Amino acid sequence: MLKTEYIEYHDGDTVLEAYIAYDEDATGKRPCVLIGHDWSGRREYACAAAERMADLGYIGFAVDVYGKGVFGKDGDTEGNSALMMPFADDRELLRRRMHAALAAARALSQVDDSNVGAIGYCFGGMAVLELARSGAEVKGVASVHGLLGQGDAPNQAIRASVLCLHGHDDPMVSPEQVLAFETEMSEAQVDWQVHVYGGTRHAFTNPAANNPGFGTVYSQTAATRAEQTLANFFRELFEDLPPPDVAP
Repeated sequence: MLKTEYIEYHDGDTVLEAYIAYDEDATGKRPCVLIGHDWSGRREYACAAAERMADLGYIGFAVDVYGKGVFGKDGDTEGNSALMMPFADDRELLRRRMHAALAAARALSQVDDSNVGAIGYCFGGMAVLELARSGAEVKGVASVHGLLGQGDAPNQAIRASVLCLHGHDDPMVSPEQVLAFETEMSEAQVDWQVHVYGGTRHAFTNPAANNPGFGTVYSQTAATRAEQTLANFFRELFEDLPPPDVAP
């Protein structure tokens, strides 16, 4: 049976509140997937993603970057941008918030702390990539219509496998930025993948973010493909499966 709860954790004096989801009937420790939220905060969409991870047999941990009770609103581009930009501008701060979440997740009694990964949506994609760039010991991170550009913090050795799911027509991440990201990952000798969906724009998995004038358009087809790819990615990571083109 699915069980959900809120837990408090801290980054220094800042109180943060995660949403966790798991099967309370499962026994033993299980892998955990952190969920990085979009620019409106740890709201319903991030929590639903945590529940989907629980459906796959993992512990879903929806991260709180902004602080307990700090949320934006759908369609409020100015307000949401004001929440996001301090972390986009200060990647060390963003990395610290993600490491606080990682430590809190690893401390949960249900979590196998050797099997932790992360998914991030939009701003959350930036957040999980910064977690990887910080050298964190996580199995893998997946950016879903995420922001890919590097910030001011220097990269450490990236230990995680990296998956990027990207809409080709995303006005917020240009093809040149995708190429720069691929070059960055290759030069760092990362196990990386980029899946590009044609005719697809930003925030393609989130119906609540649908705003064609702003460049965010929900696509049921791309969203379905993305969920299957994410399930395959974490199954490979957590079950130590060889890549499809490698014989067992």
